[in-house]
Amino acid sequence: MDTRESKTREEEKEHVLNQRIPEDFESAAPQRQPEAKKPPSGMYKLLPLVIIVLGIVVAGFLILGAGNSGG
Repeated sequence: MDTRESKTREEEKEHVLNQRIPEDFESAAPQRQPEAKKPPSGMYKLLPLVIIVLGIVVAGFLILGAGNSGG
């Protein structure tokens, strides 16, 4: 048995337009979303440090490796 809801073109267009309406921030309830209040936590703070250290290591290999390529 097919349980899909059939819509006319006008109903589909209205449905899409209703989904594109922006959220009403005056009636939003952030107190119901405790995860939105928490500051972000995790390893993302270390990412710039890891990138810098890896850059220095790669640069070191390139510089020191270029001097030893003679044989």
